[in-house]
Amino acid sequence: MSRPSSRTFSRSNSRAFTLRSPLVSLLVFVAGTLTAQTTATPRLTYPAAARGTQVDDYHGTSIADPYRWLEDVDAPATKAWVEAENKLTDSFLATIPERPAIKNRLTQLWNYARYSAPSKENGRYFYFQNTGLQNQSVLYVQDGLDASPRVLLDPNTLSPDGTIALSGTAASDDGRYLAYSLSTSGSDWQELHVRDVRSARDLPDTVKWVKFSGITWTQDNKGFFYSRYDEPTSGNKMTNTNRFHKLYYHRVGQSQSRDELVYDRPDQPDWLFNGNVTDDGQYLIITVSQGTDVRRRIYFIDLDNPGKPQIDNPVVRLIDKLDAEYSFVGNRGTMFYVRTDRNAPKGRIVAINIDNPREERWNTIIPESKDALVDATTAGDDIVANYLQDAHSSVRFFSGARGDDRREQRPRGQQPQQPPRNPGNIYDDTSTAPIVTRDRGQQLGGGFTLRGELPLPAVGTVGEIHGRQGDNEMFYSFTSFLYPTTIYRYDVKSRSNDVFRAPPVAFDAAAYETRQVFYTSKDGTRVPMFITAKKGIQLDGSNPTLLYAYGGFNISMTPTFSAANIDWMEMGGIYALANLRGGGEYGKDWHEGGMLAKKQNVFDDFIAAAEYLVKEKYTSTPKLAIRGGSNGGLLIGAVMNQRPDLFGAALPEVGVMDMLRFQKFTIGWAWTSDYGSSENPDQFKYLRAYSPLHNIKPGTCYPPTLAFTADHDDRVVPGHTFKYVATLQAAESCANPVLVRIETKAGHGAGKPTSKLIDEAADRFAFLVKELHMRPTLR
Repeated sequence: MSRPSSRTFSRSNSRAFTLRSPLVSLLVFVAGTLTAQTTATPRLTYPAAARGTQVDDYHGTSIADPYRWLEDVDAPATKAWVEAENKLTDSFLATIPERPAIKNRLTQLWNYARYSAPSKENGRYFYFQNTGLQNQSVLYVQDGLDASPRVLLDPNTLSPDGTIALSGTAASDDGRYLAYSLSTSGSDWQELHVRDVRSARDLPDTVKWVKFSGITWTQDNKGFFYSRYDEPTSGNKMTNTNRFHKLYYHRVGQSQSRDELVYDRPDQPDWLFNGNVTDDGQYLIITVSQGTDVRRRIYFIDLDNPGKPQIDNPVVRLIDKLDAEYSFVGNRGTMFYVRTDRNAPKGRIVAINIDNPREERWNTIIPESKDALVDATTAGDDIVANYLQDAHSSVRFFSGARGDDRREQRPRGQQPQQPPRNPGNIYDDTSTAPIVTRDRGQQLGGGFTLRGELPLPAVGTVGEIHGRQGDNEMFYSFTSFLYPTTIYRYDVKSRSNDVFRAPPVAFDAAAYETRQVFYTSKDGTRVPMFITAKKGIQLDGSNPTLLYAYGGFNISMTPTFSAANIDWMEMGGIYALANLRGGGEYGKDWHEGGMLAKKQNVFDDFIAAAEYLVKEKYTSTPKLAIRGGSNGGLLIGAVMNQRPDLFGAALPEVGVMDMLRFQKFTIGWAWTSDYGSSENPDQFKYLRAYSPLHNIKPGTCYPPTLAFTADHDDRVVPGHTFKYVATLQAAESCANPVLVRIETKAGHGAGKPTSKLIDEAADRFAFLVKELHMRPTLR
């Protein structure tokens, strides 16, 4: 699963980390007769959708699937239905007089310069910039910090409508080459190319059928590692299930047919492999994951000589148990630093000597704290640790004394001691001894000391952090609800912190404020929520409110700037973001409290958020809209079924709506770590109990609904939304509209052109203006 996120420049040897930003939550109580059922909208006539006779048997339970035919996105009947639904939605939205003014203001707000944090290779700085309304951000390069930037790659020249996106980039260590990936119409499938940085011209290299891949160069600058699947030979290449991921090495100037297979596991079709070359060029770190499960394995290859890497050296299985989250942070010689939640639900960093990697020999260098450690990287001689403190960022620097870091070196060419082949014998420590916390400034195990905290301008989110071991220059991005994404340059040694790029946005931030509140969920759990609105709003229940949440896959919802949300608040709206269980805001326990058989907690948290907003008179049911996408779209579909009386409008976007069949398409099988699978009898029971598609009840008055999907979404295939909308339209008992907006030449959200984003936001807000009976003052 994914949530829309800002693009980062990925350097071959840097571990840039970006806090993931997902989607929606809401809940409400209202007295009297004001309900979502009150509307003057005339009943719509929906496109005909034939009901088939498909019935499936799940462990002795028969489940009808009458709209199964809508899963075939290329069938003539499906295309005709899509065309008819889009025509209905377009005609409905065209009757809303405020829409042109909404789009005009969105265009004004969107028209500001946006930047990514630079990455540096051999004195060259690479970063993205969008002047404002460009469909895709442009990649620039500077041949020095004070040099003039020049365009290296402009994806807007690759397609007239901006539907070819630059989805991944990595520069070679000498800064000579850029490897980059392109995605067409929002697909997860990517195609890799290589560009000469000096001339800004492509080499002949083309690498196809790449998916869920990073790009990482060897230090000889002759090639890079990447991940791919075999080319599909039959069926629908968009909806086919993806299995048997493989890690390859491509040498610059050679055809893809000569690429070297580095690692695969024919016995493990669901494993995914991601390679990363360490800053010293000595090792290839292979992170092994199973779908979206946060637990991972760590393997590596000793490349022998960074100048002449031996990519066919043996793969060493350093951590080969799927028992915890493990993420490589950096290394000093043979000492690896790994972030893990093993015996530390909120995260810690351990040092592992790869010549003696048994767990009882691990040394905790950054212990668990009260805040969730969500990521870490290296810069200069420091480990830079990114924490979440009640769902907002806190970045801390830990210094290791060079003479006291238990660094170990062995002669070039000498291989590490090979762990036993039996994964169960890699280590067997099951100690649950309590973690001992230390005061600020006290030396930690392995010579690491908490040196200080990054000064931030407000409560918000630190996203990209680009640094490198041995280089004191670090760049990072900061954003918040009222703080447009700003790029900072930080000197790790002198601790100076300067603005590198600050975007001007045409709105008065001083007129708004953000509050963080805490409310109580159904089972007594304390849940945080951010509420942003104009200063001085009256808490009288009359404010249009948009509640947004996600609640899954360890993804944290943190403060982020959105031009669209500014437009919503200018129209008098309140924007609320709830931090539901299932996310990563408070570490492992918070995530696990909203997954598998505990998924209902996510829906309860959302409903409690909505009830809080109503109880405290921020809004009322007729004025309360809910929105979520992907896993958040599932959330909206589920709570609409469970509390249709609670919401004034609903916006389920690219949602996982069929919880009994999601694993049968593309990468859907990877989500079973969070959801479970209908193929398991016990898991089938709770999936059936909340599946949005299967809990729609005919004769119910559902709130006004505008669903969103895209014809090229190969993450959450559009059949989910197609079947859901057809079922909801047939079941709706009142005049509330049930519409679907089906975007063409677009996917799950990543790489969507600016023009499409503005059109989509204009339709979203126009729908809410009408259905929440708003009377906004429009510019």
